[in-house]
Amino acid sequence: MEFVDLLTLQNSIKEGLCDLFPEKLWVKAEIASVQSRMNGHCYLELVQSEEGRQLAKVKAVIWRSKFPMIRAFFREATGKDLAEGQQILVLAQVSYSELYGLSLVIDDINPEFTVGDAELRKRETIRKLEEDGMMDLQQELVLPAIPYRLAVISAPDAAGFGDFKRHLTENPYGFYFEVDLFPATMQGESAPESITDALAEIESAGTGRPVAKKEAAEGDPTADRSGGYDAVLILRGGGSNLDLACFDDYGLALAIAQCGLPVFTAIGHDRDYHVADMVAYRFVKTPTALADEFIEMYKAEDERISSLGQRLKLAFAAKISQRLSSLDETRRRIRTAFEAKIRQHLTALDEVDRRIKAADPRVVLKRGYSLAVDSEGRVIRSAKAAKAGDRIQIMLADGTISAVVIDSD
Repeated sequence: MEFVDLLTLQNSIKEGLCDLFPEKLWVKAEIASVQSRMNGHCYLELVQSEEGRQLAKVKAVIWRSKFPMIRAFFREATGKDLAEGQQILVLAQVSYSELYGLSLVIDDINPEFTVGDAELRKRETIRKLEEDGMMDLQQELVLPAIPYRLAVISAPDAAGFGDFKRHLTENPYGFYFEVDLFPATMQGESAPESITDALAEIESAGTGRPVAKKEAAEGDPTADRSGGYDAVLILRGGGSNLDLACFDDYGLALAIAQCGLPVFTAIGHDRDYHVADMVAYRFVKTPTALADEFIEMYKAEDERISSLGQRLKLAFAAKISQRLSSLDETRRRIRTAFEAKIRQHLTALDEVDRRIKAADPRVVLKRGYSLAVDSEGRVIRSAKAAKAGDRIQIMLADGTISAVVIDSD
């Protein structure tokens, strides 16, 4: 049995590729991933896809001797850096390594092919939604202050959903949430229809009452709300730009915009921003960040209620203090008036006492006067009241003199 060793086979492939592609050639592809390394090299993964399916994939590299110049030229011509989803036309040398396999060594980039087909479709979707007035439709909805009934659209075994639910339900504050999962396909050609079906199922779970619009809910943010869920959450824990292209689908974006419940999206990582995010009520980057968003809503309402309680307590204490101050003032005024009245009566009493003392006969007698009384003790006020022979008494300050009237002229 004839055989060749692996190295010989790899060398043969390498020699064949060198003979087949001796010169650099222009290659059109879409960037699936791009990484700039600390050593100055830039590593890419290029793909060709059709209707969401990858038809070809190859690794590529721009060596540090070329990368600064290519990046600066690309940025100046397009206004952006190399990124996932971009359609590019590169001048590359086909390379083959016995250890790392096939790759392309990029020598130049033609910026005319920067915008990929997916990006063009995305722009067209945005244009149609804007023309139809759908981009801000979700912003007319009103979210309850405490949204606790949450309908989640996600793949049931997705790590992002698990992280979200665990982070939300095991929050350190003990806030309670009801979370119901509506499974859906979250990537590929069937994802838009699957997610749209889940949205319809969630809306049908309500009582059929219309969701409050901002202009109809003044003073009562929960008025006329659907009796089902408070919000819809679409979760997808990241992936390549091709994996997430379904979230730029026009039909899905339209279903989100027209949903009768506020729709939150948490799709991908920091570098991703899809049409579904643009039309949603609110979007965050990751499922865990979305869990934090709802916990913060609870905290804000809890703090608002605590603040109201504190304000009521302070207002009640202030009212009690005001009443007590008023009562103290009334007491003070009564006491002051009572004391003034007592002083008035005491003054009058002193005056009466003074007058009584001033009219006391003993006081008069002490000033050198005398007082004559008849035998029955009546004061003799006139000489005519006494007759000769009457016995009288003359009262002096230091005693009494008995006398007989001799003459009363």
